[in-house]
Amino acid sequence: MNDRGETQFAIIGAGAGGICAGVRLSETGREDFLIFDREPSVGGTWLRNTYPGACCDIASHMYSYSFAPSAEWSKPYGTQPEILEYLQRVAADRGLEPHLRLNTGVKAAVWDPAAARWTLTLDDGNEVRAQFLISAVGMFGRLNLPDIDGLDSFDGAVFHSAQWDHDHDLTAERVAVIGSAASAVQFIPEIASTVEQLHVFQRTPNWILPKDDAPYTEEQKQAFRDQPELMLESRDALFEVIELGLDYTASTTMEAITARATEQLLQVDDPEIRALLTPDYPWGCKRPLLSNDYLPTFNRPNVELVVDPVERVTANGILTADGTERLVDAIVLATGFVTTDYVSAIDVIGANGVALTDAWAGDPAAYLGVTTSGFPNMFMLYGPNTNGGNSIILMLEHQVEYLLRLVDGLEAAGDEWIEVRRDVMDDFNTTLQEEIAGVDVWQASCNGYYRSASGRIVTQWPFNFSEYRRRTEGDDMSSFTTCKTGV
Repeated sequence: MNDRGETQFAIIGAGAGGICAGVRLSETGREDFLIFDREPSVGGTWLRNTYPGACCDIASHMYSYSFAPSAEWSKPYGTQPEILEYLQRVAADRGLEPHLRLNTGVKAAVWDPAAARWTLTLDDGNEVRAQFLISAVGMFGRLNLPDIDGLDSFDGAVFHSAQWDHDHDLTAERVAVIGSAASAVQFIPEIASTVEQLHVFQRTPNWILPKDDAPYTEEQKQAFRDQPELMLESRDALFEVIELGLDYTASTTMEAITARATEQLLQVDDPEIRALLTPDYPWGCKRPLLSNDYLPTFNRPNVELVVDPVERVTANGILTADGTERLVDAIVLATGFVTTDYVSAIDVIGANGVALTDAWAGDPAAYLGVTTSGFPNMFMLYGPNTNGGNSIILMLEHQVEYLLRLVDGLEAAGDEWIEVRRDVMDDFNTTLQEEIAGVDVWQASCNGYYRSASGRIVTQWPFNFSEYRRRTEGDDMSSFTTCKTGV
């Protein structure tokens, strides 16, 4: 960045996407970029989510960059501390530190058509101008806080799982957990053995598969160090397994997965509790979950599964619709995130002064999840309808390659800005929603996070990664309008 506060590429977010974009920009000789993040360190969601037991549901040899394999994972599925250390190590090893602007949030980004530049307003009031804006804010940023009557008047401790209060010791306390999805499945087994009583308030049960997660021996890790091709073989095998599992139209695959998840439920001894933990919707309707120890937790005498709806929170506990009040000392909100904001969580103003929130009107839409009409020179990583297509790290890498190819095409044409054609984006999304409607498991009622308020699925890619790669690699500059400054 020069002294006038200008840079060619402004990247918002220093998580996995921002790191990937920075590394690849640098590798292609583009050193004029900045990465902004409100947090004091890189890591994104793996920096913020520090609840007990936090880990990844994609095995680490797949949930890592292809350009930075690691032989040091302690077990197949990396834990939050390990994943955070890995991301921070990659950022350091690849020389991103001079490009980082940490403790620096971005409040707004406004497109200047005359200059073909974005003006970013930072939290401290300073401004930075950039030719290209890359959003790496992802999906899991803003907390989904439940609107429960009386929650603000509770006398005990209340915190969201993504803002875990490590200063509050839950040992020997009566604890309520509201929510039973991804984070709850991971931290509930971790705290169940230390609390006096644990009440798990479940709205909808989840299908859960086991993890093959035996720790690597030192001999195995040494083999990975000595023979890096073993990690590549592991990655290739994982890729094929995940690709197969994402084929929701393959009835035999879905039947096999459902049978395995049903077998997993036999870990619950009490048939009545087991029935309450059994979903009435098909596998794949909600985010798939993996755990070896969540279901057995309900065999503990100090753990209660509560399925009656929460009526309100009292000063000392939680009252359910059946009139029962459970007295508790602490409430943990495992209620996830608002997943449909994407970069619109920031005030983004595009061409003709149109705000992204108005352009989307609650239904995020993009072309291949990366560009959106009316917002020139803006690229999104992990944008609308790109969740679920294999490892998100793999998706991020491919999206960065795609945007770099578009920038190359722009520069080859001698132009200053690029924008996806509106008709191309609209046709893509019309077809995409038709394809989504053909995924039968997503038409069931299961209270997942995939849908916007309108009911439209705006988070998921309905196929596997191979299909996403085929479509992006088949795309060319004819899908876009390019122009020179001021034209």
